Amino acid sequence: MASLKPLIMRANRLLGASLVEKGLVSIDDLDEANDRLLELMSTDSNTVQVNLLSILVGEKQSVNENELLELLVEEYGLGLVDVRDVEYPDSLKKGLDTKACWATLTVPFDHVEDTTYLASAYYLSPAARSHWEEKLEGHVVWYAATVESLSDFLDKFEAAAAISATS
Repeated sequence: MASLKPLIMRANRLLGASLVEKGLVSIDDLDEANDRLLELMSTDSNTVQVNLLSILVGEKQSVNENELLELLVEEYGLGLVDVRDVEYPDSLKKGLDTKACWATLTVPFDHVEDTTYLASAYYLSPAARSHWEEKLEGHVVWYAATVESLSDFLDKFEAAAAISATS
């Protein structure tokens, strides 16, 4: 976890700045959500799963996720994907770093030749994008995804991995 803390902090900070810049959240709401994020990170034993966007969308309801997705589609040309509906390739299962996925709310969901396809709720965070673009070899194609679809996918993936580890 300690090695991911700088990534978590940068990804969330830069996402928050982008959300304010795009007019999707007020500075006051962002400040409240950041305070809540720090509170959760100091008390939650599973800190890597705590993120700013979940707080803004779910807990504070100060960001309309549909508006965020519309912006990502219209302004950035991203497609939409629900990773819960994707048949996840075995080639990606073996090396999936779920802690980095949680830290950036991003999941690689397919790999064809030298191109990796990523679903992300954190596309507006330059720190999240650069982390994955530096980590992966070849081309990267970004898709937008909801916080719920990514969280559900990661929860199920980790649960299945835990079961197979005990068998």
